[in-house]
Amino acid sequence: MFYALFDKMSTKLLNIFLVDDDLDDQTLFSKALEDLLIPMELSTFENGVSLMDKLLHCLLLPDMIFLDLNMPLMNGEECLMDIKSEKKLEKIPIIIYSTTFEIHRIEELFRKGAAQYLQKPASFNALKLALKRTLDAIVLGDRTSAIIQPHF
Repeated sequence: MFYALFDKMSTKLLNIFLVDDDLDDQTLFSKALEDLLIPMELSTFENGVSLMDKLLHCLLLPDMIFLDLNMPLMNGEECLMDIKSEKKLEKIPIIIYSTTFEIHRIEELFRKGAAQYLQKPASFNALKLALKRTLDAIVLGDRTSAIIQPHF
């Protein structure tokens, strides 16, 4: 579904930001997106401080941000609240990307403005499938599948 919709949108690259302090997770995420053959540009950040610095000073905002929760300097929840409090950033879809899966915490993150919640999968193939489902949901504005929990 995503591919057909993307073809109709334009030839514009999808501008995706990933914020995760785990370099191995960054590499797997990047390779999974490449395997999906999605025309995109991926920018990675190791913490919320470097992300906020980039967001507040860049001219081209990302189409979406994948945000880990457990990071040094500024955790994902603090970063989410900072993004949603900035007028120029508040409409960027934020996908929480975390190993944590506590339903009460996820509900709180949605109240604070998260668009989706993607639990980090245990396998590369599960990551590819979960990313495809997440991108489909974001591009189509589908809130019915807000929590993506991969099948391990």
